[in-house]
Parts: sequence; structure tokens; C-alpha cells
Amino acid sequence: MTESRDVMEVDVLYVGGGIASLSSALHLTNLIKTHDEKAGDKKIGELVIAILEKGFAPGAHGISGAVMDPAPLKELVPDFLEKGAPLEGEVKKESVYLLTKSGKIKSPITPPPMNNHGNYVVSMSKLNQWMAGLAEANGVNLFPEFAGVEVLYDDNKVIGVRTGDKGIDASGNKKSNYEPGADLHARVTVFGEGSRGSLTKDLIKHFELDEGRNPAAFEVGVKEVWELPEQRLQPGEVVHCMGYPLKSDTFGGGFIYGMKDKMVSVGQLTSLDYSDPCLDPHREFQKFKLHPMVSELLKGGKLIQYGAKTAPVGGYFSIPKLSFPGGMIIGDGANLFNGQKIKGIDLAMRSGMLAAQAIFEGLLDDDLSDVRLASYAKAMSESKEIKSLYKVRNFHQAMTRGLYPGLLTAVGQYLLGGRVLSNRLSSKPDHEHMKTLAEKYGTSTPSADAVGDIKYDKQLTYDKETDVYYSGATHEEAQPSHLRIGDLDICYGECAEKYGNPCVRFCPASVYEMTVDEATGKKALKVNFSNCVHCKTCDVKDPFENIQWVPPEGGGGPKYTMM
Repeated sequence: MTESRDVMEVDVLYVGGGIASLSSALHLTNLIKTHDEKAGDKKIGELVIAILEKGFAPGAHGISGAVMDPAPLKELVPDFLEKGAPLEGEVKKESVYLLTKSGKIKSPITPPPMNNHGNYVVSMSKLNQWMAGLAEANGVNLFPEFAGVEVLYDDNKVIGVRTGDKGIDASGNKKSNYEPGADLHARVTVFGEGSRGSLTKDLIKHFELDEGRNPAAFEVGVKEVWELPEQRLQPGEVVHCMGYPLKSDTFGGGFIYGMKDKMVSVGQLTSLDYSDPCLDPHREFQKFKLHPMVSELLKGGKLIQYGAKTAPVGGYFSIPKLSFPGGMIIGDGANLFNGQKIKGIDLAMRSGMLAAQAIFEGLLDDDLSDVRLASYAKAMSESKEIKSLYKVRNFHQAMTRGLYPGLLTAVGQYLLGGRVLSNRLSSKPDHEHMKTLAEKYGTSTPSADAVGDIKYDKQLTYDKETDVYYSGATHEEAQPSHLRIGDLDICYGECAEKYGNPCVRFCPASVYEMTVDEATGKKALKVNFSNCVHCKTCDVKDPFENIQWVPPEGGGGPKYTMM
């Protein structure tokens, strides 16, 4: 017997309450308001516009470096300064360093793609919360603690999503507080789930939106916010680092951004196309803090918050088709990110605003057909943000060759306006780059020294469990795990033998733990899903694609306030 569910009819539904969805909803309501003030009897009128957010509140899952190009924000909210946009500081000073283990070489100039003068350092969680307030003031309905878990179709057209059930125990049984999810039906459904969104993955597969494109590629960012004894870095000051602690065959780098009130954002990005099965992005970030330049900055400081997130860095050739019958994809879920500039906020906002423009024009003509929604992709292709991304279209693919060959290619591409490596360079999914232990170390049991393990002093460096505490991550533990393991035999057999269970290392939240039963000697995989910070690294990097991330019960996950 099919379970009865509440059905809610809305006009426009946004899945995911990040900056792309918030920008889109705000822009759509502004367009409608401006039109209706002048339209006489041809008003669009009041619409039901809704945003689903899986976090406990807007901004709770918002995390980025982050340096923001303000151009889209200036268009969306021209008086954003007067309205109190939570900006940490305008970038007026910046520097780039190449680090060795104990030394540093400062670049005599800031490479043009990394020139951030006129941009702003921001906290993504603060910015999302502020934008949510503007959207709500415009009549947008925000539904926090509701995760979209299933795409609803009618005759191969998306008609909305189903939200997750609440009150299911670990065995899948209904508890006394059970609430079935609701079906939200919409004229247009816009997916702004962020990086590696679970429903977006399903949509791309269902409609073959990535046909002829490069596979998505990702990096994982691990980040902490510290309070310092005094203002050692001015609000808005930006420092980028390459080199140590990452080896030359692994692309990534550290960042340090000055914030208000003696706060500093410090983190590291690691490209997930790395080959070393023992590489641990969280550990490498802790080593970054041990560098004399960073440790001196943080001396006497206090850890305030921790988080991690993947970012889609595949570039122009990894962008899927952006629309389909009944809906669109915006933001990070559409792989809209400039890896060379280390920026995605402007692309997310622009995509949301152009999606809103296409919906608005469709509402005017009472035409929300596939053709009308497809105008969003055309507008996006003509935007300055996408044109800028096109100029560095093979940046990530070049970086897979190693740091220094990649940088030479990037310099050439910039100087020649993108005419170096003009054709699409092919690539393969991140998980296929991983080598076996034997290939990388010549043994299946490399030593702790060989893999670069360190001890954590809990003053400057922190283990994963401690860092997770500072993320605020919690989940109702009496629920099914949202980290689905396809075949445990692979974990205990082939993955253990060949790769040493890399999930234990690549997860930045200590979710995966291999244990041994003392009585039987048998291995067991313990999944500490309550630790999960929703970064999606496991969904990307598992060498057997044996782990699938799906949304947990709404309201779970990190509780970011400053990230």
C-alpha cells in the first residue's frame, strides 16, 4: 500500500539554500515586483516561491574560503553596504608564496588571475544568512531542516521533489515521532544543492546532461577560523601559498584570509585527483599550520570553528547541460567554479540570477517549456564569468601533470588569452587516479614515517575528532546512515589489500574507522556518520565508487556560523 503524503503546490522550487538559490529567488522576486509596479492589469501577481535547505538554519552548511568578486552582488543588491552585507574586508593587500618545509619565497608580483584587489573576504555562512533574510523579506518561503531526497517525474519531466522522512530508526523502522516526507510540486524546479549534490547526480545521469563533457573533478578544502591575540592580519588581507606540505605531483595550496575582530581564516585545498592512497588532506592541512610563517601567525590564538567542503574544479569542459524538462541546475552543482582564480561565489550568483531571468520571461509569456528554460544556458554562456572560465578551460587538466608543468601551462594560457591548449583536454574521474600501495610505496604496509603521519598537540594542530567538535556537526544517531556502502566485502578484501582502506584517510571528519574484532580477528568498518560535515569527499574519491552520500534527516550536519 502506497503511503499517503502531503502534497504542496508551488510555482518555483529551489532545492538547496546556498548562495546560488538565494540569489536566484531574490532576483526573481525583484523582477516580478518591478514589473508588477508598472504592468497595470498584466501583473504576474503573487507566486509561491520556496527554498528547501537541509541544514538546521540558512547558512548552517555554508562554507567557502572565501574571496568574493562583488560584481553580481552589486547588481542584485546595489545598496549592499547600506543594507549591512556581512563583508569581512575589502582586499587591498595580498601576497603569494612558494613554501618549502621551513622557508618561503614570495612572488615579486601577484599573478594576474589571483589579483583580488577590489574583491571582498567573506564568511559564506554569514553571507547566506544575510541573503536569506533579504529573500524572506521579499516573500520567499524558506524551509530549513528539509532535505530533498527524490526527484519527482511525470512523463520524463521534473515536477518537483520529495523531502526525506523523519523519525526512522537505524533499522529502517518508524519511531513514535515518525513524519513522512512531503511531495513538493512546482512549475519549475531549480537545483542548487552545491558541490556533488545527490539529486543533481541523479538528474545528470537520467537526462545524460554530461554527454560529451569531461567528468566532474573536485578538490577538497579543509578550513579553520582562528581568533588571534591581536589583529595580525588586516581584514581583507589575502595570502595564497603553493608547495609545502603537498608534493609536486599533487595540486593544491594553502590560504590565509584576514577577517574582522582579530579573526583569520586559514585552510588548504587539495585536488582529489591525487595518486597517493595514504594522502590525508586534513593531515596535510595540519602540517601547513606547522610551517613557520603560519605557526607564527597563529601563535597564542584560539581555534573557533572547523569545516570542510569539496569544490568542483573540472572547469569549462565539465559543465553539464544546464536545463532539462521542468528544471535547471545552478551553482556548484553545475560545476560552475574557476579553479585558477579559486572563485565560485560570483559564478553561483550569476547562474542563479540568469536562471531567475529565464523563469521571469517564461512567466511573462506563460511559457515554461524546455525551450524557454534553455535560454538560461545561452545567457550563461554569454556572461563575463563564463567567458573568463573559458579562457582557462584546460587549467585543471594541465595541473594533473604536476604543479610546475601545470603552472607553466597556466601562465602561457593567460598570456595568450586562452589560446594555449585550445582544444578540450580529456580527463578521467578523480578516483581513477589513485595508485595502489604497492605502486606508490613498493609495499602494502608503508610505515607511518613513509606516509608522513604526525602527532597532534591540540594547541596548533588538531586530530579529526577534535576538529569535528568545532564544526558543530551532529546527526540524530537513531536513523539509517546516510553514507551507503555498496559492498562490504570490497572494504574488507580488495580495497584493504590494494589501497589500505583510503576512506580512513581522505575523510576529513573521521567518519570511517576500520576495526578488528579481538575474538575473531575479523575486520569491521565502523561508519561514524554523526561526524559527517557533508563535504562529499568519500562520494568522489573512493577507488571502487563503493560509497554513496545521500542526505540525512533534515537538520543534521555542521552548524557553521563563521565559515
